[in-house]
Amino acid sequence: MHIKKYFYLFIILISFGSCNEFQRVLKNEDIKVKYDAAEKYYDNQEFRRASRLFEQILPKYRGKPQAERVTFFYANSLLNTKKYIDAGYQFESFVKAYPMSQKVDEAAFLGSYSYYKTSPRYSLDQKETLTAIEKLQDFINNYPDSEKMSDANDLVQELRIKLEFKAFEIAKQFNTIRDYKSAIIVLDDFISDYPGTPYREDALFYLLDSSYELAINSIDEKKLERLNNTKKIHSELINTYPKTKYIDRSNKMLETIEKEITIFAKNSTE
Repeated sequence: MHIKKYFYLFIILISFGSCNEFQRVLKNEDIKVKYDAAEKYYDNQEFRRASRLFEQILPKYRGKPQAERVTFFYANSLLNTKKYIDAGYQFESFVKAYPMSQKVDEAAFLGSYSYYKTSPRYSLDQKETLTAIEKLQDFINNYPDSEKMSDANDLVQELRIKLEFKAFEIAKQFNTIRDYKSAIIVLDDFISDYPGTPYREDALFYLLDSSYELAINSIDEKKLERLNNTKKIHSELINTYPKTKYIDRSNKMLETIEKEITIFAKNSTE
């Protein structure tokens, strides 16, 4: 018990001493002292402390040989402390200031990656996601030989799928609230706008379901046309996804549709 107590006391004293040392460096007017300490903190992955020191000394080193190194380390420290907007800005500044640097493509990638990290969950506004896609696409266009090309493409694909899922969820919501006319329009647009989407099967099913509900509950003047349109959607779903997870539900709809068409045809001849 005593050993554990002394151990915790030892850790507290070390932390307190480390904090005091950092505060002394922050207040020191010698930029070389700050520079050396910043690099030490950076190498030890103490990025929060490193970023504060790099921020202080960056203006002092502009135009000097160390400026390139300080700018990159500062940007990367910001990235590692999750200050993504600031990191993206600093990496972009690095790319503009040092276009011939050996680290320029890495900085360009990390800058676009910083914007990627600002992308929110799909249910929120996706302005940041669109910006991130634009930044990543700029990197892909400007550095086609970069070893980070595959990573950038993967990130773009991930963000595009997020946008597609949001668009699908919005379209699906019209089906959920039983606004079937709007659901048909929006789901049809979604399928046309995103032909390669992983949510195509789901969109086709909810399009079928919306069309089915609208057709079954239609007035006679519109019923036959809507029933036949629903059959076409069913055929597209089954032809595209023969083993669809919606096979049972969609086939039950088809049975009802065909019965309705038969009844409609019989009533028309009488």
